[in-house]
Amino acid sequence: MNHNASPSARPRRVRATVLLGVAVLGSASAAFVLRRPLMMSAPMCVAGRWHGCFDTFNGVVLMTLVTLPLAALVVWALARRRRAAGVTSAWRMSMAEVGMVHGTVPFLWMTMMPGAGAGVVPPRVSLVPLRDLVTMGAPGIVGNLLVFAALGFFAPMRFAALASAPRILALGAGCSVLVETAQYVLRLDRVSSVDDVLVNAVGALLAALASRRWWRTTARPPYDPPRPAPAPAG
Repeated sequence: MNHNASPSARPRRVRATVLLGVAVLGSASAAFVLRRPLMMSAPMCVAGRWHGCFDTFNGVVLMTLVTLPLAALVVWALARRRRAAGVTSAWRMSMAEVGMVHGTVPFLWMTMMPGAGAGVVPPRVSLVPLRDLVTMGAPGIVGNLLVFAALGFFAPMRFAALASAPRILALGAGCSVLVETAQYVLRLDRVSSVDDVLVNAVGALLAALASRRWWRTTARPPYDPPRPAPAPAG
């Protein structure tokens, strides 16, 4: 038994459990606050119908919350497997990977939903900074802040190369540019706006700053086996 690893592993496991508990509590609180609009899509989602569930914001949010226990189970399975293999920071790595996917994909799905004039209305571009912020309104601004928030929160926890504010800001902006470009190319009846890019990037940065104390600061490999102590001289 490795007595030296147990004390250091225990705080990491506690921190990971606390983070996971906060995520579950936050999602449960959001579901309670939004229970009425979410329940509007519940019958369609339970019936497995695409229309009325996966093509609506309420339906996507509802399915994201419903699948949260499954995401937690995946985190547990990945962490257990990594710990068995001797991987350091198994809980943090597993939670960061699952969190990035589970927290980002639903927002990307919603941003790529076609409008009523998809394929018919010509693509539109807005390149004047800050002009569209007025028309977004508070819900639009909050929604754009959340698009890459999970990516910004968890990416520096998983990858040491991204553990800096400028890099996370660039990551959020780059991902947002790809989304806006896809909206334009696919003619989804959406406005490809530079303000969306700005707000998306700021959202990723703010979320990253919230997780700063858990950033991965070294680029060491996932598995770092202990080195044998040098033999005494003589």
